[in-house]
Order: sequence, then C-alpha cells, then structure tokens
Amino acid sequence: MRKRSLLIGTALALVAAAAVYGYGEVERGHWWPRPAVASAQGAPPQAMPVPVTKVVKKTIPIVLDYSARTESIRAITLQAKVSAYVLEQAVPDGSDVKTGDLLYRLDPRDFQVALDQANAQIARDSASLDYQKSNFHRGDELSKSGWLAKDSYDQRASTMRQAEASLLADNASVRAAQLNLDYTSIRAPFPGRLGRNQAPVGTLVSTGGTVLNTLVQLDPIYVAFNPGETDLAAIQKAKQTGPVTVDISVPGETTASHKGELSFVDNTVDRSTGTVTARATIDNKDLSLLPGQYVRVRVHVRDQPDALMVPQIAIGSSQLGKYVMVVGAGETVEQHLVTLGPTSGDLVALLTGVAENDRVIVGNLQKIGPGMPVKALPEQPAAAPPP
Repeated sequence: MRKRSLLIGTALALVAAAAVYGYGEVERGHWWPRPAVASAQGAPPQAMPVPVTKVVKKTIPIVLDYSARTESIRAITLQAKVSAYVLEQAVPDGSDVKTGDLLYRLDPRDFQVALDQANAQIARDSASLDYQKSNFHRGDELSKSGWLAKDSYDQRASTMRQAEASLLADNASVRAAQLNLDYTSIRAPFPGRLGRNQAPVGTLVSTGGTVLNTLVQLDPIYVAFNPGETDLAAIQKAKQTGPVTVDISVPGETTASHKGELSFVDNTVDRSTGTVTARATIDNKDLSLLPGQYVRVRVHVRDQPDALMVPQIAIGSSQLGKYVMVVGAGETVEQHLVTLGPTSGDLVALLTGVAENDRVIVGNLQKIGPGMPVKALPEQPAAAPPP
C-alpha cells in the first residue's frame, strides 16, 4: 500500500513538472516545447534570440547540371609526306604553337637536287622551243611562196607543239619537286599544343608511316555531355528562343571558370541509356582545359522570375516533409511546410509555404519549436544568387 502511494505521488509530480516546463504538446507528429505561462516564481517566459532573414523575390536562372568530358575540336598525328631523315625538331615538346609555325625540318638535300634538275630541264626545253618556233615561222613563209612542201610544213608545226608540251610537263615537274622540298618543313596546320616527340633527330621517316608527334587544338574546345531524354524538351525549347549558354566548372571550383554555348544535340536517343549526346563549344583562352578532362556543365535553359528565395540552412526536415521556421504574430515561432524549387548558390526557391517578406529563422533551430516566444536579431539579407 505504501509502495502504491509512492508511485501515485511520483506520477503527480511528473504531471506538475510537465505543466510548468511546457512539455507534452504534440505538434504534427513531434514533441515540441510550449511556452510556459509563468515560471514557478511568476516571471514571464524568456524569449529565445534568433537570427532571421526575409524571404526575397528574385529572378533566378534555371539550369540543368551534368557531368561532362572535354574534347578537342581538332587533334591530328604529324606525319611526313616524303621519306627523309629528321634534321631538327624546331620547338620543344608541349609547346603552344600558331598556324604556320615550323615544327620539324627534314633533310632537304635530295629534294633540292630534284628541283634543280627540273629547273635545268625547263631551261633546256625552253631553248628547244625557241628554236622550233623560229623554224616553224621560217617554214610558214616558205610554204606560202611554194618553196616548202606541205608535209614538211606540218612536221615543223608538230615539232613546235611537242616542244610546248614538253615545257608544260617540265613546269609540272618543277612544281612537284618544289612541293616535295616544302614537305621537308613540317608546319602547324592550326594553332594548338604539341605533344611528346616520337621521332628523334636522325630518324628515317617514311611517307605516311612514321608518327612524329601529335597536335591538338585547345581554344576553343568541346565539352560533351549526355542529357536524359526527360531534359531534351527543355533544351530544345531553349534552343528555339536563341543561343543556349553553358557554364563549365572543374572539380574543386565553386564557381564556373569557363563559359560557352550549346553547339550540337544529336539526332537520336540511345536506347540502352535513354540519353542523347550533346556538345558545347567553350572558350579556353587561358588553355587551362585539356581534352579528356572531367568537368561539370550547367546548361541555362530559362529564367524563373519572382522566385521566393531563402538560405538553404533554414530548411528543416521531418516526417511530413521540408519546413522552415518563421517569426509569426506575437513574435512566436510558426512552422511552415514548404515545397522546394531550384537552388541558386546558397539560396533555394520555395514554391509553397511562404510569402514575400516573411521573416525566416536561420539559426538556433535546434532550440526552438512552434509557439515559442523569440526575439528576432537584426535581419541579415539573403545572399544574392551567382550570376
């Protein structure tokens, strides 16, 4: 009997304590402290100081985020068009070169000899043609006066035309010899970066057989990615309204370091992956991006006006969904269930649950609950979204 009385007394004491300290109220599936009407000494409840920020209305960009790889617009292997010994590598491995820069020089002596021979042949055949022309003109006068037979006149004309044809062939031989001589100087066909040398000085290279080096273009550069077919409609709609801009960031960066424009969307969807191949052309003036590099690409498809933005740190989560704590009437806490929209930097858009200029609590969230009195600290404006 005495034990039973002791248990009843303990229970009554717990009920009294709950009444004093305000515990036991169920709010949407959670136990929240409720403000006590007065302490044991009759003092009013103390308001919790909390930092707040107002909900702000902004126009934010709607972007699609993908992982991507960089690709060179042009990448070639350097090979010789003539067989010769490598005489010189004009620039070091890894050099950035411009169009027309000399990269390799092959031994030109054999091709200079061939050019000299072709020029000598031209000189010889030119002299022969001059004689044949004079002989033909003399025969023309003799034929008119009857001193030269018609057959002899025709022979002189045929010989002159053969000499003219020989001179044309000689000119073609000179051009071919000059081309072969020019091929001993291997120059950059476009601006880019040279790779690792694969034919040291003294190597005998053959026509189309020996690789000297590689050359890749770095500026501009492609960025290839694979949007899902669910995003394809938004991308196609954005393309119809004008150029689609993209931002590129590399791992470790918090902001985009390169910008470009969507330049290609493939005409078929991959059945096995449900994705389509897309490509953006990116300015790479600082040559910091290399082909094959992993990057993140953000495709700007449209702008969303009048988005209600709050800091992401203000978002809480419960069994009922996402929520924010708001300073409501009477400087007490209100819990608003919200629907999240797109993010922009440290801010997130709320599609439902708040109104413009609501004061959202962004600190001391673990120490407050619905209905508690709070004291709003001086408001901190929400950070502007990144450009």
